[in-house]
Amino acid sequence: MKFELIESESIFKGRAFDIRRDHVRLPDGRTTKLDIVNHIGSVVIVPVDEQGSLYFVRQYRHAAGQDMLELPAGTLEPGEDPFVCAQREVREETGMAADQIRDIGGFYLAPGYSTEFMRVYLATDLRQDPLEADEDEFLSVEKLPVEEAIALAESGGLPDAKSLAALLLAKPYLS
Repeated sequence: MKFELIESESIFKGRAFDIRRDHVRLPDGRTTKLDIVNHIGSVVIVPVDEQGSLYFVRQYRHAAGQDMLELPAGTLEPGEDPFVCAQREVREETGMAADQIRDIGGFYLAPGYSTEFMRVYLATDLRQDPLEADEDEFLSVEKLPVEEAIALAESGGLPDAKSLAALLLAKPYLS
């Protein structure tokens, strides 16, 4: 059942996303307001080396109030192809370039309130080729064997939704 958009207004314009308020008519005829995070989209990369280890980044996430272990990821630039973004982000965040990058799927990060759609890329044939990290990123790279990363995710030790979803999509390619 689809909601009918009556009106949309801009509430906030930010660096990484905007917020709009949609006035909608519900299927039963009532009306309501929905606040939506308008996001350009992003990528998450599953970098795996020849030894079967995955590259993760550990970084402080202010909203969560803690350091988190995550797969490398990044926001698209306006008009940027997600594949190009994935190539850049894996180099910026891990210092490794991937000679093979394969699109293995995608998902909405939080479809209840956000338009953000994440493309997932499997990155293989890795080689050293770092790019300078973004000036607001402070992260460290950690390698985990595939089996250890999957076990960590399954035990609740990896509370980052994008990493969990990306690992699930990548699992058939990692065995």
